[in-house]
Amino acid sequence: MPDNSSLNRMLTEPVGSLILKNAVPTIITMMVTAIYNTADTFFVSRLGTSASGAVGIIFTLMFLMQAVAFTIGMGSGSVTSRALGAKDFKKANTYCSTAVFTAFFSGVLFTVFGNIFRESLVRHLGATPTILPYALDYAKYILFGAPFIISSFAMNNLLRFQGRAAFSMVGMIAGGIINIILDPFFIFVFDWGISGAAIATLISQIISFSILLSMFIRKKSLAELSFFHISLSLKTYTDIITSGLPSFFRQGMGALSGIFLNRQAAFWGAATLSLAATSVLASDSAVAGMAICNRVDKLLLAVAIGLGQGFQPVCGMNYGAGKNGRVREAYVFLVKLSAIIMSACAILVFIFAPEIVRFFRDDDAVVFVGSLALRAQSLVLPFHSLIFGTNMLLQVAGEKKSATFLSSMRQGLFFIPCIFILPHAVQFLEFEPILGVQLTQAVCDMLAAVCSIPFMVRFFRKLKAPDF
Repeated sequence: MPDNSSLNRMLTEPVGSLILKNAVPTIITMMVTAIYNTADTFFVSRLGTSASGAVGIIFTLMFLMQAVAFTIGMGSGSVTSRALGAKDFKKANTYCSTAVFTAFFSGVLFTVFGNIFRESLVRHLGATPTILPYALDYAKYILFGAPFIISSFAMNNLLRFQGRAAFSMVGMIAGGIINIILDPFFIFVFDWGISGAAIATLISQIISFSILLSMFIRKKSLAELSFFHISLSLKTYTDIITSGLPSFFRQGMGALSGIFLNRQAAFWGAATLSLAATSVLASDSAVAGMAICNRVDKLLLAVAIGLGQGFQPVCGMNYGAGKNGRVREAYVFLVKLSAIIMSACAILVFIFAPEIVRFFRDDDAVVFVGSLALRAQSLVLPFHSLIFGTNMLLQVAGEKKSATFLSSMRQGLFFIPCIFILPHAVQFLEFEPILGVQLTQAVCDMLAAVCSIPFMVRFFRKLKAPDF
């Protein structure tokens, strides 16, 4: 029998405290996940600039896996949270069980086909000839871990949407800590090089998967996980996929943008002949610099996304219960708090950007590329409160088309044309064309924030009168 006291708290307690209760473990989970991804970059960077670039290449591959995981996990999670709010526990059980088994099967497909076409895949992700050997070694083990990676992210999201963020935190943090501990041993002590980092990630993901699965087996979830609840209805899968499309576009476009970013960074890096009159900017240095910038950016955005994910179960259950006033109140609280925190982060990152990049790779060319890009992205950090807040609001409320369109803007509709146009535009203005690559994400973030406003206004105008 579901825990009705937990459900009632989500519908009656002050929304600010509920969001923080759910957000704190979620932020910790995302921070640890981002930290162990960043740890891979740090330790692998000790092997050389090309190895550092390989991590950025395979980070794009992991984005593809996360696109599938978040589509299934957040799609089923949003339906599950609304079903729990309406006290339709049978529906919640069906969507939860169907999602977990679908996620694992999707991972198996990644493993099989990814390894068959591994070299072609890595080349298309943007690996240069010197980065390719490192990227192939790293990708092999990451692909073997795909069923566990995708299932873990799906289960993590399902637990969060039920207000069980603390339980999801345990599984993700345990795996992250193991990854950080194993990295230096496998890379340097066992002398496995970049393969050691990938093996450490594989082991950590299996551990996370096992712990998260145990939460469902031990009945820590409001929705039950069972073979008997798996749906054979096409509508169930359609609901999961369409509800998760905003996440798919958000993550999938991120992966696609990563491919174009790697390629453009390599091309314009090679084309740039001088840096500070002392060194030559090579393709690998440009790819490595942007990879480090993006890892740091993802670490910072973990806070904004974590707050948004703490908001989602509160929004979903109250929206499902018709408590529209609480939905509005929760959104305002989320945007204000996220903007304040992101502003503080932005100031620190802008001041210490060169030192942050050099911490990962002490190479003047890498620091030149990464620090300027990082400073540009820090300037738009406060606006992510609108980007993620509005997108998550629309997704959890079932506004599928609007949420999907909005989620595709930041790293899709805006990013892809900008990454090709801006280098030529700055070159026309007689700046080094690599500047266009460095500024692309910041420009796209600003455009996405502006476009979020009419979506938000339209949603709340349609929302019925407050019902507390």
